[in-house]
Amino acid sequence: MTTTHEPEASPKAVGRAAGSTPGWAALLAASIGQFLVVLDISVVNVALPGMRAGLGLGATGLQWVVNAYSLTFAGFLLLGGRAADLFGRRRVFVAGLGLFTAASLAGGLAQDAGTLIGARAAQGLGAAILAPVTLSLITATFPAGPARTRAIATWTAVGTAGGATGGLVGGLLTDHLDWRWVLLINVPVGAVTAVIAALWLRDDRAPGPRPRLDLPGALLVTAGVALLAFGIGETQSHGRTAAAAFTAGALLLALFAAVESRVAEPLVRLRLFRLRSVAAGNLATLVSTMAGFALWYLLSLYMQNVLHYSAVRTGLSFLPHTAGIIAGSKLAPVLMARVDARLLAGTGGLLAAAGFGWQSAVLDAHGTFLGSILGPGVVMAAGFGLLMTPLVEASTAGTARSEAGTVAGIVNTSRTIGGAIGLTVLATVAARSGADLAAGYATAFRAAAVITAAGTALVALLPSPRP
Repeated sequence: MTTTHEPEASPKAVGRAAGSTPGWAALLAASIGQFLVVLDISVVNVALPGMRAGLGLGATGLQWVVNAYSLTFAGFLLLGGRAADLFGRRRVFVAGLGLFTAASLAGGLAQDAGTLIGARAAQGLGAAILAPVTLSLITATFPAGPARTRAIATWTAVGTAGGATGGLVGGLLTDHLDWRWVLLINVPVGAVTAVIAALWLRDDRAPGPRPRLDLPGALLVTAGVALLAFGIGETQSHGRTAAAAFTAGALLLALFAAVESRVAEPLVRLRLFRLRSVAAGNLATLVSTMAGFALWYLLSLYMQNVLHYSAVRTGLSFLPHTAGIIAGSKLAPVLMARVDARLLAGTGGLLAAAGFGWQSAVLDAHGTFLGSILGPGVVMAAGFGLLMTPLVEASTAGTARSEAGTVAGIVNTSRTIGGAIGLTVLATVAARSGADLAAGYATAFRAAAVITAAGTALVALLPSPRP
């Protein structure tokens, strides 16, 4: 694989290319948007019992409240990223945010299962449009260098905090208000963010004729990725369905690659994967997030099923993990100015793997917050904070500004698919211990340590930074 780079522009030239969007406005809008997208992946889990009681949902209905969001989110990420390149980041940001907010309102007011599931699907579509543009806002507004690294670190920390605080936010809203507020809370936040976008983000669509959207490619990749995500989710309970979904998804993605190599204006230019930074960065991201996403899931199950914590107490117990992620993410830019980014990512990955190993050693039926959760949790979280910032920067390096949205869609797809695979694999590992839940979770954390170490080894494939 060879490394190629777009010519670097001066900061002044980049500022002109980005219109006149202030850096603070781009970072604020991107951070809030990413927080909302990630929050809604986890916040609904706590409210599922309330939804079941309020709308009479069965087990299948509850499953589709979760799946409707995750499938549309995973499937439309690449399309959302490409739309930002074609139609302008401001326009697509507002469109995605508007759809996400309107769907949240519809879900919060739903009176039957069908309306709620449909609203969750529309939420996932809005999130898929919104998520890539949050990252491409940063990479298109900030020139390559320390300022972009700091902005990516903030985006990473805020996004992770959204996932980490989902249980706490959901528990507080469900206990003190109603399950509907886990969706309705998005409405005022979305409205305020839309005002910020309308006032300060600038239209950055390039002048001249607009390239056509590659609809065949969009349909193929959306269906292919959605089928893969569905197959991953069905692996544990419906093996044959999962195998059929995997096969169909793989065939559609192979057909997508064939189409993209022949059309004049593809959804994703396959030459992007000849960039060593993009290919290696996304591969390392996919493998690393397999364990990273499972951290919150497995610990939440341990605290609630073994230690019998309430949803609110579980959420509060994750605050040190959130602090660790934020601290690691904010420290990463400082260290990247002094050491090779590959060394920093490798150190962070090994620290996270060590935290997983430590966590597996202290999980038992009589665990305590101080003895079983606090120490290893902070180590895991800080390690991931140090790892993910250089990985995201590497995954977007060397690409043209006109393809920032596409590359952001690829990064988000890698994270989403990696997380889905990791949850399925590690949940299966945990379930093999049968009635001994603590032993099962400990075994899953040992497997997570191995996976994280493997993802860290892939960091060596990243190109060395240029002087």
